[in-house]
Amino acid sequence: MKTILSISVLIFATSFCFAQKGKVTVIKDPMIDSLIAKRMEVYKTVDSPIGVGKPIVSAYGYRVQIYYGSDRREVFNQQNTFRAENPGINTYIIYKAPNYYLRVGDFRSRLEAQQLMSEIRPSFPTLFIFREKINAPTLEVPNND
Repeated sequence: MKTILSISVLIFATSFCFAQKGKVTVIKDPMIDSLIAKRMEVYKTVDSPIGVGKPIVSAYGYRVQIYYGSDRREVFNQQNTFRAENPGINTYIIYKAPNYYLRVGDFRSRLEAQQLMSEIRPSFPTLFIFREKINAPTLEVPNND
């Protein structure tokens, strides 16, 4: 009897429970909309000087380290030398006190990084492969013309 009474009281009590109804007001800085619009324009731009005509997507891949040392001028000289010989490959300078590291490429597989190593070994004898976050390279889509 007590259980039937307690169940009926619970059913009666839950009949008065309603979800709250209301209105949500979003308060934000108007600069957010302008920044989103600018970002969309950058993604649409194909002739950008730094090649950001696509969203930058980070993924894990491989880079080849071609130089490390504490001389800042030398790391920039090595970067310029590499860019002159390989204009299509991105270069990245990382500074971890007291050394500078020059890493190149955004390779999806270790095999691609090893191919670059074999090509540039005469110019840069100290080479290492590192697995780290890379900027995903653009995939070449064949033309069906």
